[in-house]
Amino acid sequence: MDGYQKSGHAVYDIKYHVVWATKYRCQVLRGQVAIRLRELIRQGCEARDVTILQGSVGKEHIHLLIACPPSLAPSKILQYLKGRSSRLLQDEFPELKKRYWGQHLWSRGYFCATAGNVTEEIIRDYIANQSNKIRDDIFKIDD
Repeated sequence: MDGYQKSGHAVYDIKYHVVWATKYRCQVLRGQVAIRLRELIRQGCEARDVTILQGSVGKEHIHLLIACPPSLAPSKILQYLKGRSSRLLQDEFPELKKRYWGQHLWSRGYFCATAGNVTEEIIRDYIANQSNKIRDDIFKIDD
């Protein structure tokens, strides 16, 4: 049973392809903001026992292929990641707090699909082949 994860009472393989964007699609995820955002997302996923299989920080959106335990709903994962990253980024980068004066960095919605609709390899290739300048293993930053 390769590729499956185990918990106390479950064996599972749950993968989600998630995408979310900045409010008004403003292209603010550049340079140090993008690097810090990637770090915050990694920390948030590690804290919730979510594994990032592939990721990309675009200028105005985030793509992730994640694996998570069955006890976590995708809506709760995104609520946590979007809320924490928005709050911390606006605290660290005053220009974001000025632009997003209502303290809403991210748009309300998001895209989420299980990796079962298309193969995991197709999603990995799709994320990996977006135009990226800064590369860091499996979690890249567009410029």
